[in-house]
Amino acid sequence: MWFIAYADSAETWQLGFQDPATPLMEGIVNLHHDIMFFLVLIMTAVTWMLARTVWLFNANTNPVASKFNHGTLIEIIWTILPAVILLLIAIPSFALLYAMDEVIDPAITIKAIGHQWYWTYEYSDYSKNDADSIVFDSYMVPTDDLQLGQLRLLEVDNRVFVPVNTHIRLVVTSADVLHSWALPSAGIKIDACPGRLNQVDLFFKRPGVYFGQCSEICGVNHGFMPITVQAVSLNDYVTWVASKIA
Repeated sequence: MWFIAYADSAETWQLGFQDPATPLMEGIVNLHHDIMFFLVLIMTAVTWMLARTVWLFNANTNPVASKFNHGTLIEIIWTILPAVILLLIAIPSFALLYAMDEVIDPAITIKAIGHQWYWTYEYSDYSKNDADSIVFDSYMVPTDDLQLGQLRLLEVDNRVFVPVNTHIRLVVTSADVLHSWALPSAGIKIDACPGRLNQVDLFFKRPGVYFGQCSEICGVNHGFMPITVQAVSLNDYVTWVASKIA
């Protein structure tokens, strides 16, 4: 089945990010790589200085201890250089941070409501009143009911369907305690707070099935309220909506 082949989920002994499915996640991955570049340079320089200090300044190679209070030049260097590095890191990180909060003219609005311990989703763009909205609960599939290819603790009975290459506004809230709607491949982690509406923009660039989980400790079954989003073509999405409305 195609949706198994294109499933995005954590792999055994995975250390890096999942493959990005949205421009936001691509920005997060690129920022991580940029910061890692500076980190490797700093780690190499500090390791070299420590090794040189241990090798040269000990009782055997340098029996007479050096006596000095400070070095003006080196102190200026290690004050200005970190400040420049922080500025180089801050500029792209602030740009990414503001991009995460911006919702660009959404074509679809989906509301996610956290419960102990499942999610409820509402599609209200296709009806004139709340009673006719597409509403469904999404529960984790128990281990005993999993089919071949389905992932333990990640598969749900009702997936969230979204079209690719479409700006989607996701509104997140909670009906009881704090939850968090997190989808690693999309670079999304947004809190679900009782009495508060938080929103985030989704724009999937490729079809597939994307898995996430509640990322805020919300009770004894916190680890059993997964999130499964299936991104499909616009025609398949229209077909799915038509089947829910009919």
